[in-house]
Amino acid sequence: MVINMNLILSDKSIDLEIDKNTTKYIDLSSMKILNCTGCFGCWTKTPGRCVIRDDAVKVYPYIAKSERVIYISRIIYGGYDTVMKTMLERAIPIQQAFIRLHDGETHHVQRSVSEKDALIIAYGESDKEEHDIFRQLISRNAKNMNFRKYRVVFISENELENVVRKELEQWGK
Repeated sequence: MVINMNLILSDKSIDLEIDKNTTKYIDLSSMKILNCTGCFGCWTKTPGRCVIRDDAVKVYPYIAKSERVIYISRIIYGGYDTVMKTMLERAIPIQQAFIRLHDGETHHVQRSVSEKDALIIAYGESDKEEHDIFRQLISRNAKNMNFRKYRVVFISENELENVVRKELEQWGK
């Protein structure tokens, strides 16, 4: 079980030095993560556990328990790149089938999900319209992902490792 952990979830391999006692780095591009089939087995057959047995089942417990997260994804048409989008969709077992009112909107009840401080890094070629769409997506996701607070940054791919390293330095303070 993961307790008081930081999580770096990336759609590409990044060369980082991390404190493995406090931070989990997951390179999604090196994992086998299948698409959600929408069967809702994680709510009905095996509550809290996806019925698809692939690498995603190793990831979503970290998403649930981490208190600080960095999500790193190429921005594509104002959204996450495929591997990140697939993983976040497969994290549905951390929610329950039940609905709650949150800020006047309906959202799923969380299943032991820690509140998070999140940094979402969107890298790659993109324009203002894509940035606006992505910010809206993150704003909506933040309520279902239990973000206490979050920041979104847009950078070029060659800035990625330096931006992540600077954030990790802040975590160490």
